[in-house]
Amino acid sequence: MNGHLISRRKFLKRTFAFSASATLAAQVGCGWDVIAPGVHEQFSSPNPAHLLILGDWGFEGDMEAQTSVAKAMESFVQRHTISPDAMLMLGDNFYGPMHGGATSARWKRQFEEMYPQSSFNCPANAVLGNHDYQYAPGLKCDYELEYAARGNTRFTLPNNWYRFTVPANNPVMTVIALDSNAPGTPTEGPSYTTMTEAAWSEQLAWLKSELQKPRETPFLAVMAHHPVYSNGLRGDNAILIRDWSPLFQKHKVDLYMAGHDHDMQHLEMERHPTSFFLSGGGGAPLAALNINQTERGPFAQEVFGFSHLHCTADLMTLRHLDRSGSLIHKFTKDTKGTVTMMYSAS
Repeated sequence: MNGHLISRRKFLKRTFAFSASATLAAQVGCGWDVIAPGVHEQFSSPNPAHLLILGDWGFEGDMEAQTSVAKAMESFVQRHTISPDAMLMLGDNFYGPMHGGATSARWKRQFEEMYPQSSFNCPANAVLGNHDYQYAPGLKCDYELEYAARGNTRFTLPNNWYRFTVPANNPVMTVIALDSNAPGTPTEGPSYTTMTEAAWSEQLAWLKSELQKPRETPFLAVMAHHPVYSNGLRGDNAILIRDWSPLFQKHKVDLYMAGHDHDMQHLEMERHPTSFFLSGGGGAPLAALNINQTERGPFAQEVFGFSHLHCTADLMTLRHLDRSGSLIHKFTKDTKGTVTMMYSAS
């Protein structure tokens, strides 16, 4: 076990040294949550907010991966007796055609039954991905907005961009949900579109206004589909780096959550207060990483899975878990912005 700790210590010194805000609890024999892959950890802290995070989930066709990840999420909340405050659905909610639109049978099969209310009795706060901007046959994001507006569903999408707090009582985190389908973003083909220039400008003005408001919660997070920074197939996003990243820096956004690249990642950028957390393993076919975690980390794996965020008034704890429900990465971040690495599967 000590050999494993020493190797991880070397790894973290190499890949995490660029983060001025990070402190590493990587001393041999202490500071680690030493949990071998396949062994399930126990929660000991209070639970003001539990969020489950899932991106790129509604794949058309073979649903084996989506089903296995959903079952792992069910097992996770049951094993730990968690009542989630929200599910965060990070876009690409439905790939392929949605015949019937808001009445499509896919809503029942791939959302309502896939993530049953008996296990996930909470809002499923969604954002729109590039596959949601496909005409198949109508614009799928319009179908999703219509389905959410009908009520009698946990699928929550009141607008292309919106904000909410968790938990409902005595909230500890504010989440700003954004549409990252900026004009000029590469599309998958002629049946796909993006936001208009006018809509992008309107959202950007709204984001600036929201970030200028006094904080009402200890932590502030932003969620959208496209990563700002990514080691995955599509890499960093120049538009989001230009328009969003300076705002995140100025207003000290604690966390940015995204999907799009079909893998699981955690990036800390030099002199940037925001932790970049990517959870894109919800069911769509995986894609190879372009940058190894040893070059720009601290974590990236091409793996199916989901993520869990446990937030108290003092501390965020973020976990990536694979399709079996096993822990593969864990870190904490406090209200001062100190990031502490707790575990990463080798």
